[in-house]
Amino acid sequence: MSEQESTLDRVRREIERTGQRARNGIRLVTGGATTPTGQTPKTTVWTFGRAELWHYSGNAQYGTPILIVPSLVSRSYLIDLTPGNSFIESLVDAGLDVYMLDWGVPDERDAANRLEDYVDLAIPGALEQIRRRSRAESVNLLGYCFGGVLTLLHAAHHPESPLRSLSVIACPVDFTRLGPLVDIMGRTELDVDELVGEDGNVPASVIRQGFRSLSPMGDLTNYVNLLDRMWCADFVAAHQMMTRWATDHIPFPGSTMRQAHTMLVRDNGLMNDRIELGGDRVTLRDITVPFLAVLGTRDTIIPETATAPVMELVGSKEKELLRLDGGHVGLIVGKSAQRKTIPTIVDFLKQRSETHS
Repeated sequence: MSEQESTLDRVRREIERTGQRARNGIRLVTGGATTPTGQTPKTTVWTFGRAELWHYSGNAQYGTPILIVPSLVSRSYLIDLTPGNSFIESLVDAGLDVYMLDWGVPDERDAANRLEDYVDLAIPGALEQIRRRSRAESVNLLGYCFGGVLTLLHAAHHPESPLRSLSVIACPVDFTRLGPLVDIMGRTELDVDELVGEDGNVPASVIRQGFRSLSPMGDLTNYVNLLDRMWCADFVAAHQMMTRWATDHIPFPGSTMRQAHTMLVRDNGLMNDRIELGGDRVTLRDITVPFLAVLGTRDTIIPETATAPVMELVGSKEKELLRLDGGHVGLIVGKSAQRKTIPTIVDFLKQRSETHS
């Protein structure tokens, strides 16, 4: 190809991309580029206040179900983002029997919720419903982000819980290593009541601002990247979905925040065995089931230094740490997750699941 032909090709490509940028920009501004999330077929099989237990439809080849527990501060649809880019869809396609405990949106009725309501009531209730429906003796439990903290506390407070295994993804245990994210939980010298709104909960806007403090230039960088790739419809759709999720936080129950501020932030209780639930001292050494921890070495929300110590805290003899070169969301969303994280988690769960006879 001559230099002149090469230049003409570049010009034609740029003209074509200019048209694509215009079309994608119009779709973005008018909302036409919105892609539906949470599309894996499911049914609601149990409720607990605002929380719902979802069962995902599929041809389950394994008789040991899995219960996924998402974070309390973000919408759960990140875990079932879009067809072809869904953690849950991948688990279902692998033949696993998948459930998720979605927390819903807290309101004034949830302001008095404490960690015990999630750790000692909601999770056990969901496990019992799953065992009853599936007729399984045990369940694989998996927690993402703060949902991981809830699953750790449940397994530690209830060593008799019918768990086959426990997995946590991007789960903090050393809260002194969270840096700006501690702003969400309230710095040690802050009166948590200053964060609480009229409904008794920490407003979603406060949660959102705390996450923004992790990357003050994040919005600008995102828009620069968007402008540069506006010609690519797939990139625009993915950008819109992730921007939506990253700003789509939900309120945090006030009483739970007070406990988290005292035990997790001020006392760094997971590291120092200073967690008390229902009058009981709780230690992660009491977790003895097979254990998997997944972390991202480029996670700016829950840094590696905040997650890795969990391996020294849990009492399980069979435990594995998976370090991946990725960020907080990239552990379960995107091409890298589809290639690395998800297959490893699927393999871990399959090895701890009974096959249907």
